[in-house]
Amino acid sequence: MTLPDFQVFASGVAERLPGGWTSTYQRHATYEAQFPTTNQLWDSGHVRHVGSTYVLPHDAVLHGPDSMRLYVTGRPLYPHQYVVAPLEPTGNGIRPHHLDDVAEPDGITVPGDPIRAAAAVTRRLLPRYTHALLSVLQNVEDQPEPPRRPAPSQAAQVLTLAYYDDGAVGAPYESVPPGARTVLFAHGFQYHPHQEAVLLSAAWGEVAQARRMQAMTQRLIAQGIGVDLRPSRPQTMSPPTALPSPVALSPLGRAASRSS
Repeated sequence: MTLPDFQVFASGVAERLPGGWTSTYQRHATYEAQFPTTNQLWDSGHVRHVGSTYVLPHDAVLHGPDSMRLYVTGRPLYPHQYVVAPLEPTGNGIRPHHLDDVAEPDGITVPGDPIRAAAAVTRRLLPRYTHALLSVLQNVEDQPEPPRRPAPSQAAQVLTLAYYDDGAVGAPYESVPPGARTVLFAHGFQYHPHQEAVLLSAAWGEVAQARRMQAMTQRLIAQGIGVDLRPSRPQTMSPPTALPSPVALSPLGRAASRSS
């Protein structure tokens, strides 16, 4: 996939979406440079996996009506396919708690032809994206301020996390309260079957890792689940190594993902 080909594809999809869309191309010099955009993915399935696991040389953001935004990039290992997913809404008074209890609209895989890709996005993705966005805006109207957080002693359940030797943060999978698992996966944690643990990799970088931890903690506390972060390092895990695309940084054994 060459740069001109990808730019032409993204622009071609934007031109064919209803309501008037434009495309903004982004090239990444480093693996970390993709995170400011991929951290905003409104997806709990395979597109978030792509954004967190693979080195992506470039992507595009499609800007549509009502501040709608779609993320577009190549599908690793499938040179003639692309992935398209919504980005979390911003502005309009939207705060993190307004996204609680709203199912992620998730992304889809599309073919390399912009006409067919735009048709798939229009038919399969935009309706559920619009529905999710309307739900968020309704939450803004119903509850502009976040709910009061319960004190740690009032939490019915507690998630205990610890730092691993490579800088990852995680916990044994069986110790994670069932109600917390979806929240963890939505914020970048991955299930590692050889560890039998859910981990937030240090490959995110300290800033992105801390931001995801903060957002995850806020959502769990709002659900009555306390979070205890311990400095102990229970075991050693080899850190993932960034490799050229399209090789994954680490295998994923996802316990909560949906395919589109």
